[in-house]
Amino acid sequence: MDESFSLLTDIIRRRRSEYPSTYQAGAIDEALIQAVLENACWAPNHKRTEPWRFVVIRGPKRESLSLFMQDHFRKQAGDASPDPVKLKQAGERPLQADTVVAICIHRSAADVIPAWEETAAVACAVQNMWLSCTALGIGAYWASPSVIGSLGGFLGLTDGEECLGLFYMGWSGQPGPERTRKPLASVCRWL
Repeated sequence: MDESFSLLTDIIRRRRSEYPSTYQAGAIDEALIQAVLENACWAPNHKRTEPWRFVVIRGPKRESLSLFMQDHFRKQAGDASPDPVKLKQAGERPLQADTVVAICIHRSAADVIPAWEETAAVACAVQNMWLSCTALGIGAYWASPSVIGSLGGFLGLTDGEECLGLFYMGWSGQPGPERTRKPLASVCRWL
């Protein structure tokens, strides 16, 4: 089999969600983050709308994000006490990661392209990011907590933009458990 295909297959099969709590200490060079985001921009997208938008959060801004997220969960709880586990995670995750990338979308008018196609394009961009991180030894995790619907002002989003999730990045920690998938025959039919 072709060497490039074998390498790609290996990277695809090693890709996994790695939670920020497992990241090793150490800063990720800005050039690597830029390279990962450049690869994201090569995702397929109908009519070349390139709907993805990224907001990179590093350094002290991670602390601001942590506080914003904790405040959001407190407000959501109203008069009740917020779930202590979610509150703790909301505050910790941005601080456990070296870099947080807000995964955002700028949708085209509905008559140009269906919204689901642009969401799919952004998901493909995130997969490119994830595969790039895997190849570089960077752990990554795409989270979509309820706070993403309230992050517009914090992220400086413009009209037509919305946040679809937070992509946490840090140096990969311990290898995770062996991953498996159903056999191809159980999910594929040939006609």
